[in-house]
Amino acid sequence: MPLYTLWRTGTPGEITFAALHCTLGDVLIAACSLVVALLFLGSPEWPRRRFVPVAAAAVAIGLGYTAYSEAVNLARRSWAYSELMPTLPWLGTGLSPVAQWLLIPTASLAWACRRRRAGRRRPET
Repeated sequence: MPLYTLWRTGTPGEITFAALHCTLGDVLIAACSLVVALLFLGSPEWPRRRFVPVAAAAVAIGLGYTAYSEAVNLARRSWAYSELMPTLPWLGTGLSPVAQWLLIPTASLAWACRRRRAGRRRPET
């Protein structure tokens, strides 16, 4: 939150609402990105088959939408970055939302893939 001006200008209620709203929005973006990736690149055997293409597409879709959403909301002045937010000069959007969309879904999908592989190696009892 300190990377946004709301941290300094908002009331505790506004900050709490923004945190919840944005978190739920990110979950929705992630879910929709995965569904779209599955529709176009998935297979009936997913995640056993085509895991990597679906995961890569889901991350790319989420990242693309996030960059677009950041640009639109900055232009509409729905929110603003504080001086602490590093920005990407070619996009004009913050590094934090872009990094978040590269790291969290990638780590989550890698963890899910690892769990899936570990589950396959378990002996039957």
